[in-house]
Amino acid sequence: MIVSPFIPFPDITWWAVTDNADTIMLDTTEHFEKMTSRNRYRIAGANGSIQLTIPLQQGRDQRAAMKDIIIDNKEKWQQRHWRTITSAYRRSPYFEHYEPALQLLFTKEYQRLTEYNYATIEWLSEQLHVNHSMQVTTEYHKKYGAGITDIRAKKIKLSQLTFPHYYQLFEDRNGFIPDLSVLDLLFSEGPYTMDWIRANKSVILSGNL
Repeated sequence: MIVSPFIPFPDITWWAVTDNADTIMLDTTEHFEKMTSRNRYRIAGANGSIQLTIPLQQGRDQRAAMKDIIIDNKEKWQQRHWRTITSAYRRSPYFEHYEPALQLLFTKEYQRLTEYNYATIEWLSEQLHVNHSMQVTTEYHKKYGAGITDIRAKKIKLSQLTFPHYYQLFEDRNGFIPDLSVLDLLFSEGPYTMDWIRANKSVILSGNL
């Protein structure tokens, strides 16, 4: 079992870490942490890395449990995110294949951050043909016992030089950008995304587990 933070469109390393897990426990009870991936994800655009942030009611400084964090939909963030994604990836090899289904995540309104984050993980799991059992926590545990891998506070060490390369649309302009949202890899590798992750897992996770 792996205990994970509730994050939207998880990065490539997250999928490498969770690949062999029978169960992924998503923590709804931990406090929201600002400046983390709980409400943001990174993609690559024409001018480099782009961080897309989901705005929250009461801002990012609140100390509420993740299950109580409410999205601020007045900011029309879904429209902005979708315009940014389509602008960045419309010429990627597989973007058109995933576009119709992915767009639904940017047109349906979500109230709670955990609700949206869960929907993104569920959608990606379906596209990647990953059959994890996903559960959510009902009570907070600061630490877990043996046999449970806790990645809620894990800091992944990344290197632009050692992270395995794959085709990125703007690499010739910006250089290779490691460990973006798995969306970036999906639009390049399509149905072979998990094959790529599994083939490169030992390198991705080297020194991080």
